[in-house]
Amino acid sequence: MTPFQAVVLGIIQGLSEFLPISSSAHLALTPWLLGWEDPGLAFDVALHLGTLLAVLWYFRMEWLALIKAAFGIVTTGRIETPEKRRVIYLIIATIPGGIAGYLLQSKAETAFRSPQIIAFALIAMGIILWIVDKAVDQRRVLGEMRWIDALLIGLSQVVALIPGVSRSGSTMTAARGLRFDRESAAEFSFLMSMPIIAAAVIFEGPKALHEGGITNELISGVVASAVSGWLAISILMRYVSRHSYRLFAIYRLLLGIAVLAVIYARG
Repeated sequence: MTPFQAVVLGIIQGLSEFLPISSSAHLALTPWLLGWEDPGLAFDVALHLGTLLAVLWYFRMEWLALIKAAFGIVTTGRIETPEKRRVIYLIIATIPGGIAGYLLQSKAETAFRSPQIIAFALIAMGIILWIVDKAVDQRRVLGEMRWIDALLIGLSQVVALIPGVSRSGSTMTAARGLRFDRESAAEFSFLMSMPIIAAAVIFEGPKALHEGGITNELISGVVASAVSGWLAISILMRYVSRHSYRLFAIYRLLLGIAVLAVIYARG
Protein backbone atom coordinates (compact mmCIF):
# COMPACT_ATOMS: atom_id res chain seq x y z
CA MET A 1 0.00 0.00 0.00
CA THR A 2 1.26 3.45 -0.91
CA PRO A 3 0.86 6.57 1.26
CA PHE A 4 -1.55 7.94 -1.37
CA GLN A 5 -3.75 4.85 -1.11
CA ALA A 6 -3.69 5.07 2.69
CA VAL A 7 -4.80 8.73 2.61
CA VAL A 8 -7.58 7.95 0.12
CA LEU A 9 -8.85 5.10 2.30
CA GLY A 10 -8.57 7.32 5.40
CA ILE A 11 -10.66 10.05 3.78
CA ILE A 12 -13.23 7.49 2.65
CA GLN A 13 -13.37 6.00 6.15
CA GLY A 14 -13.85 9.37 7.83
CA LEU A 15 -16.56 10.57 5.46
CA SER A 16 -18.50 7.32 5.21
CA GLU A 17 -18.34 6.34 8.89
CA PHE A 18 -20.74 9.08 9.93
CA LEU A 19 -22.75 9.49 6.75
CA PRO A 20 -25.40 6.75 6.36
CA ILE A 21 -23.62 5.16 3.40
CA SER A 22 -21.48 2.42 5.06
CA SER A 23 -17.77 2.91 5.67
CA SER A 24 -17.08 -0.83 5.65
CA ALA A 25 -18.66 -1.12 2.20
CA HIS A 26 -16.56 1.71 0.80
CA LEU A 27 -13.35 0.39 2.35
CA ALA A 28 -14.01 -3.05 0.88
CA LEU A 29 -15.18 -1.81 -2.54
CA THR A 30 -12.49 0.80 -3.19
CA PRO A 31 -9.54 -1.63 -3.47
CA TRP A 32 -11.77 -4.07 -5.39
CA LEU A 33 -12.84 -1.46 -7.95
CA LEU A 34 -9.42 0.17 -8.35
CA GLY A 35 -7.40 -3.03 -8.38
CA TRP A 36 -5.53 -2.21 -5.19
CA GLU A 37 -4.44 -4.83 -2.69
CA ASP A 38 -7.12 -5.19 -0.01
CA PRO A 39 -5.49 -3.91 3.22
CA GLY A 40 -7.84 -6.12 5.22
CA LEU A 41 -10.05 -5.57 8.22
CA ALA A 42 -7.12 -4.88 10.55
CA PHE A 43 -6.16 -1.74 8.60
CA ASP A 44 -9.82 -0.74 8.42
CA VAL A 45 -9.99 -0.95 12.21
CA ALA A 46 -6.83 1.15 12.55
CA LEU A 47 -8.50 3.86 10.49
CA HIS A 48 -11.31 3.83 13.05
CA LEU A 49 -8.89 5.48 15.48
CA GLY A 50 -9.21 8.59 13.35
CA THR A 51 -13.00 8.57 13.41
CA LEU A 52 -12.89 7.90 17.16
CA LEU A 53 -10.82 11.06 17.63
CA ALA A 54 -13.25 12.95 15.41
CA VAL A 55 -16.38 12.02 17.38
CA LEU A 56 -14.63 12.64 20.70
CA TRP A 57 -13.50 16.11 19.63
CA TYR A 58 -16.73 17.23 17.96
CA PHE A 59 -18.88 16.20 20.95
CA ARG A 60 -16.23 17.00 23.58
CA MET A 61 -18.57 19.07 25.75
CA GLU A 62 -21.24 16.36 25.65
CA TRP A 63 -18.64 13.71 26.58
CA LEU A 64 -17.42 15.77 29.53
CA ALA A 65 -21.01 16.08 30.77
CA LEU A 66 -21.60 12.34 30.28
CA ILE A 67 -18.38 11.41 32.11
CA LYS A 68 -19.41 13.64 35.01
CA ALA A 69 -22.86 12.04 34.97
CA ALA A 70 -21.36 8.54 34.97
CA PHE A 71 -19.32 9.35 38.08
CA GLY A 72 -22.48 10.77 39.64
CA ILE A 73 -24.31 7.49 39.05
CA VAL A 74 -21.49 5.54 40.69
CA THR A 75 -21.20 7.81 43.71
CA THR A 76 -24.89 8.52 44.39
CA GLY A 77 -26.59 5.50 42.87
CA ARG A 78 -29.29 7.77 41.45
CA ILE A 79 -30.33 8.44 37.86
CA GLU A 80 -32.27 11.67 38.08
CA THR A 81 -30.82 13.93 35.37
CA PRO A 82 -31.05 13.79 31.55
CA GLU A 83 -27.28 13.30 31.31
CA LYS A 84 -27.35 10.32 33.70
CA ARG A 85 -30.21 8.74 31.78
CA ARG A 86 -28.31 9.24 28.55
CA VAL A 87 -25.32 7.39 30.01
CA ILE A 88 -27.57 4.43 30.78
CA TYR A 89 -29.18 4.56 27.35
CA LEU A 90 -25.78 4.57 25.63
CA ILE A 91 -24.76 1.51 27.65
CA ILE A 92 -27.99 -0.28 26.74
CA ALA A 93 -27.60 0.62 23.06
CA THR A 94 -24.00 -0.61 22.98
CA ILE A 95 -24.59 -4.10 24.41
CA PRO A 96 -26.27 -5.77 21.36
CA GLY A 97 -23.63 -4.55 18.92
CA GLY A 98 -20.81 -5.57 21.25
CA ILE A 99 -22.14 -9.10 21.64
CA ALA A 100 -22.83 -9.51 17.91
CA GLY A 101 -19.40 -8.14 17.00
CA TYR A 102 -17.71 -10.66 19.29
CA LEU A 103 -19.72 -13.62 17.97
CA LEU A 104 -19.62 -12.73 14.27
CA GLN A 105 -16.10 -11.31 13.99
CA SER A 106 -14.84 -14.07 11.68
CA LYS A 107 -17.78 -13.60 9.31
CA ALA A 108 -17.18 -9.84 9.20
CA GLU A 109 -13.59 -10.51 8.14
CA THR A 110 -14.45 -12.95 5.34
CA ALA A 111 -17.90 -13.82 3.94
CA PHE A 112 -19.56 -10.48 4.71
CA ARG A 113 -17.03 -8.59 2.54
CA SER A 114 -18.33 -10.14 -0.70
CA PRO A 115 -19.09 -7.42 -3.31
CA GLN A 116 -22.45 -9.06 -4.09
CA ILE A 117 -23.54 -8.97 -0.45
CA ILE A 118 -22.35 -5.38 -0.13
CA ALA A 119 -24.27 -4.29 -3.24
CA PHE A 120 -27.56 -5.83 -2.11
CA ALA A 121 -27.08 -4.43 1.41
CA LEU A 122 -26.49 -0.93 0.00
CA ILE A 123 -29.67 -1.11 -2.07
CA ALA A 124 -31.86 -2.69 0.62
CA MET A 125 -30.81 -0.29 3.36
CA GLY A 126 -31.13 2.66 0.97
CA ILE A 127 -34.76 1.74 0.27
CA ILE A 128 -35.53 1.28 3.97
CA LEU A 129 -33.84 4.58 4.86
CA TRP A 130 -35.83 6.40 2.20
CA ILE A 131 -39.19 4.88 3.19
CA VAL A 132 -38.77 5.47 6.92
CA ASP A 133 -37.47 9.00 6.47
CA LYS A 134 -40.38 9.92 4.20
CA ALA A 135 -43.30 8.03 5.74
CA VAL A 136 -42.87 8.21 9.51
CA ASP A 137 -43.87 11.30 11.45
CA GLN A 138 -40.83 12.29 13.53
CA ARG A 139 -41.33 14.77 16.35
CA ARG A 140 -39.51 13.33 19.37
CA VAL A 141 -36.30 14.88 20.68
CA LEU A 142 -33.38 13.18 22.39
CA GLY A 143 -34.58 14.13 25.86
CA GLU A 144 -37.71 11.99 25.36
CA MET A 145 -35.76 8.77 24.87
CA ARG A 146 -36.65 5.71 26.98
CA TRP A 147 -34.68 2.55 27.68
CA ILE A 148 -36.69 0.54 25.14
CA ASP A 149 -35.82 3.09 22.43
CA ALA A 150 -32.11 2.72 23.24
CA LEU A 151 -32.37 -1.07 23.13
CA LEU A 152 -34.13 -1.09 19.75
CA ILE A 153 -31.61 1.33 18.26
CA GLY A 154 -28.82 -0.82 19.68
CA LEU A 155 -30.31 -3.95 18.11
CA SER A 156 -30.41 -2.22 14.73
CA GLN A 157 -26.64 -1.81 15.01
CA VAL A 158 -26.21 -5.60 14.85
CA VAL A 159 -27.11 -5.82 11.15
CA ALA A 160 -24.46 -3.19 10.40
CA LEU A 161 -21.84 -5.93 10.73
CA ILE A 162 -22.72 -6.62 7.09
CA PRO A 163 -20.76 -4.12 4.97
CA GLY A 164 -23.21 -2.02 3.01
CA VAL A 165 -25.80 -1.76 5.76
CA SER A 166 -24.02 1.10 7.59
CA ARG A 167 -23.88 1.48 11.35
CA SER A 168 -24.95 5.10 11.22
CA GLY A 169 -27.57 4.30 8.56
CA SER A 170 -29.17 1.49 10.57
CA THR A 171 -29.17 3.39 13.87
CA MET A 172 -30.46 6.63 12.34
CA THR A 173 -33.18 4.71 10.50
CA ALA A 174 -34.20 2.93 13.69
CA ALA A 175 -34.31 6.21 15.59
CA ARG A 176 -36.35 7.81 12.83
CA GLY A 177 -38.71 4.83 12.89
CA LEU A 178 -39.17 5.51 16.61
CA ARG A 179 -40.25 9.05 15.64
CA PHE A 180 -37.11 10.94 16.69
CA ASP A 181 -36.31 14.01 14.61
CA ARG A 182 -33.34 13.90 12.25
CA GLU A 183 -30.93 15.86 14.46
CA SER A 184 -31.70 13.72 17.53
CA ALA A 185 -31.33 10.53 15.49
CA ALA A 186 -27.97 11.66 14.13
CA GLU A 187 -26.61 12.86 17.48
CA PHE A 188 -27.51 9.65 19.33
CA SER A 189 -26.05 7.60 16.46
CA PHE A 190 -22.79 9.52 16.69
CA LEU A 191 -22.62 9.27 20.48
CA MET A 192 -23.27 5.52 20.50
CA SER A 193 -20.58 5.02 17.85
CA MET A 194 -17.87 5.91 20.35
CA PRO A 195 -18.01 2.78 22.57
CA ILE A 196 -18.21 0.43 19.56
CA ILE A 197 -15.38 2.16 17.67
CA ALA A 198 -13.26 2.35 20.83
CA ALA A 199 -13.77 -1.37 21.50
CA ALA A 200 -12.81 -2.22 17.91
CA VAL A 201 -9.65 -0.12 18.15
CA ILE A 202 -8.68 -1.61 21.51
CA PHE A 203 -9.22 -5.24 20.53
CA GLU A 204 -8.29 -5.16 16.82
CA GLY A 205 -5.80 -2.29 16.77
CA PRO A 206 -2.92 -4.41 18.15
CA LYS A 207 -3.54 -6.87 15.32
CA ALA A 208 -2.98 -4.13 12.74
CA LEU A 209 0.20 -3.03 14.51
CA HIS A 210 1.43 -6.61 14.70
CA GLU A 211 0.85 -7.13 10.97
CA GLY A 212 2.57 -3.99 9.72
CA GLY A 213 3.74 -1.86 12.64
CA ILE A 214 3.41 1.91 12.88
CA THR A 215 4.12 2.95 9.32
CA ASN A 216 3.86 6.24 7.46
CA GLU A 217 0.93 4.76 5.57
CA LEU A 218 -0.91 3.92 8.79
CA ILE A 219 -0.30 7.35 10.31
CA SER A 220 -1.37 9.09 7.09
CA GLY A 221 -4.57 7.05 6.96
CA VAL A 222 -5.48 7.76 10.59
CA VAL A 223 -4.88 11.52 10.24
CA ALA A 224 -6.93 11.65 7.04
CA SER A 225 -9.69 9.67 8.73
CA ALA A 226 -9.78 12.02 11.73
CA VAL A 227 -9.98 15.20 9.64
CA SER A 228 -12.57 13.87 7.18
CA GLY A 229 -14.57 12.30 10.04
CA TRP A 230 -14.85 15.65 11.84
CA LEU A 231 -15.88 17.25 8.54
CA ALA A 232 -18.54 14.57 7.93
CA ILE A 233 -20.10 15.09 11.37
CA SER A 234 -20.12 18.86 10.90
CA ILE A 235 -21.73 18.60 7.47
CA LEU A 236 -24.36 16.04 8.47
CA MET A 237 -25.47 17.84 11.64
CA ARG A 238 -26.07 21.00 9.60
CA TYR A 239 -27.58 19.16 6.64
CA VAL A 240 -30.19 17.14 8.55
CA SER A 241 -31.49 20.26 10.31
CA ARG A 242 -32.89 21.37 6.94
CA HIS A 243 -33.02 18.36 4.64
CA SER A 244 -34.13 14.73 4.53
CA TYR A 245 -31.96 11.62 4.11
CA ARG A 246 -33.16 11.20 0.51
CA LEU A 247 -29.80 12.20 -1.01
CA PHE A 248 -28.00 9.44 0.90
CA ALA A 249 -30.66 6.88 -0.01
CA ILE A 250 -30.31 7.71 -3.71
CA TYR A 251 -26.52 7.49 -3.47
CA ARG A 252 -26.77 4.04 -1.86
CA LEU A 253 -29.11 2.80 -4.60
CA LEU A 254 -26.88 4.10 -7.40
CA LEU A 255 -23.71 2.70 -5.83
CA GLY A 256 -25.32 -0.70 -5.26
CA ILE A 257 -26.53 -0.86 -8.86
CA ALA A 258 -23.10 0.23 -10.13
CA VAL A 259 -21.38 -2.52 -8.13
CA LEU A 260 -23.77 -5.15 -9.52
CA ALA A 261 -23.09 -3.81 -13.03
CA VAL A 262 -19.33 -4.15 -12.52
CA ILE A 263 -19.77 -7.69 -11.20
CA TYR A 264 -21.87 -8.59 -14.24
CA ALA A 265 -19.40 -6.95 -16.65
CA ARG A 266 -16.45 -8.80 -15.16
CA GLY A 267 -18.40 -12.03 -15.61
